[in-house]
Amino acid sequence: MKKLFLTAAIAVMTLATNQAQELKFGVKSGLNIANIGGDLGNFDFDETNDFEARTSFHVGGLVEIPISEKFAIQPEVLYSSQGAKSTYRYDDGFDFENSESTIKLDYITLPIMAKFMPFEGFSIEAGPQVGFLVSAKSDNEFSYTDSGTGETVSGSEDGVDVKDLYKSIDFGLNFGVGYRLENGIMFQARYNFGLADIDEEDDSDDFEEFDDFFEPKNRVFQLSVGYMF
Repeated sequence: MKKLFLTAAIAVMTLATNQAQELKFGVKSGLNIANIGGDLGNFDFDETNDFEARTSFHVGGLVEIPISEKFAIQPEVLYSSQGAKSTYRYDDGFDFENSESTIKLDYITLPIMAKFMPFEGFSIEAGPQVGFLVSAKSDNEFSYTDSGTGETVSGSEDGVDVKDLYKSIDFGLNFGVGYRLENGIMFQARYNFGLADIDEEDDSDDFEEFDDFFEPKNRVFQLSVGYMF
């Protein structure tokens, strides 16, 4: 994936140099419906670890590099807030533990989209993406019931820095469609399918088995509105 993205980046720079007079620049922002997929490590019958989507946003700029009348390359630079809502439960018949977290993973993403325009205004898009993690925070609510005393302890904590739990670089593929009006206003729908395991593996013996099972990957659906100059 790294080689694919590097090759695409070199090709884009070459095309941009050759087509400098025909470049079109734009800005866009919109809604993220982000989740975490992949193998999520539910290997113990006494516990579950589930993820649900969280809504957030993205914003950034782009440049369209024409190849022909129906083809173009579109590199972008986006600030994209991703992550998921996580629910963890443990119940072995004696002790019960429950926690709910909102995981906020903020990336600078660099998509490179190949665009096919079968008719004026409409485009079908696909291409690789690399993301650089700039922030990772978690808002948590938890409760624990001790079987021996019957006592339940609960609490919450917001804005916990969890950046050291996630890898700094992410790779994925994007697929989407777009439509641009004659006045330059554009609309896009896109799905980002993360290919990289974003979990920062722990080398300690206590977590080695868990890391073998837990391979979370970013999944993001984006709806965008933008303007092409």
